[in-house]
Amino acid sequence: MLLLALDTATPAVTVALHDGRDVVASFRQVDARRHGELLLPAVDRVLSDAGVKLDAVTGIVVGIGPGPYTGLRVGLMTADTFGLALGIPVHGVCTLDGLAHEADVEGPFVVATDARRKEVYWATYSDPRTRVSEPAVDRPADIAEQVEGLPAVGAGALLYPDTFPDARGPEHVSAAALAALAAERIEAGQDLPAPRPLYLRRPDAQVPKNYKVVTPK
Repeated sequence: MLLLALDTATPAVTVALHDGRDVVASFRQVDARRHGELLLPAVDRVLSDAGVKLDAVTGIVVGIGPGPYTGLRVGLMTADTFGLALGIPVHGVCTLDGLAHEADVEGPFVVATDARRKEVYWATYSDPRTRVSEPAVDRPADIAEQVEGLPAVGAGALLYPDTFPDARGPEHVSAAALAALAAERIEAGQDLPAPRPLYLRRPDAQVPKNYKVVTPK
């Protein structure tokens, strides 16, 4: 097994290579505006650090969000392209699950990432491997009662201390954590989600209403 994992659902561009037991190489850079520019060079760097070619990869792992439309689709389209070109499976993993897997928390907790618009993407967990609620997007004040008393992980939690007073890192997901979680699930024979995006809301960019169509005379 040699899994190439990547995620662009948060401000971090993150890539890792996992051999089924350990992370062989990894890279992460936080830059919310340069996902498309940074992702392929990051893949090249990880493969180079590991001393392998792309055609040695046996599976692709990609974070499916939730996340902003523009950033999230960069990773998903890249993963699909690699999968088609190499003829290998592409496995989806919820980005929040990757953050939970990396969290150093015992007992129930919540993961929250920044959804912009003064909202967070969030879900609750009973332990780092078990999500107990579906991913959602809400204003922090609207979920305060549901997450009261729970430790919280992620950049979204750190942004809103009134709702998440016990907030901690990691801020952003790492592809290393996604790959490790996917490897565990594959080894256990568990089904992984299809590599399809969890947007949870419409994209920010919209076609203007009452758009005037101009046709040649």
